Amino acid sequence: MRLCRPLAAVLGGLALTLTVAGSALAVDGSFLWVGPKGKAYAIDSPPDNRCLDMAQEARGARNATKKTLVVYSQKKCKGSQRRLAPGKSAPADARFASVIFNPR
Repeated sequence: MRLCRPLAAVLGGLALTLTVAGSALAVDGSFLWVGPKGKAYAIDSPPDNRCLDMAQEARGARNATKKTLVVYSQKKCKGSQRRLAPGKSAPADARFASVIFNPR
């Protein structure tokens, strides 16, 4: 219980910071994927042209944004890549370690 409150405060502050700082550069829509134990995850209005590393297992990327994204097999947007146009999905078993939205 002691860990929950500080963790919630940090996550809330991070969410607020990302919302305020990234709103002008955000991609409209959501990015969805499947994580450990088949749990679904999503990022709403992800930041434009910024590489994001996945903290844990990620697969089955789905681009529900209005712009192209690229998922990579390695962190730091390196390794083999798969480009997903708006509305497209990677195969359910396709793993990835990082993603960039609306790459230049």
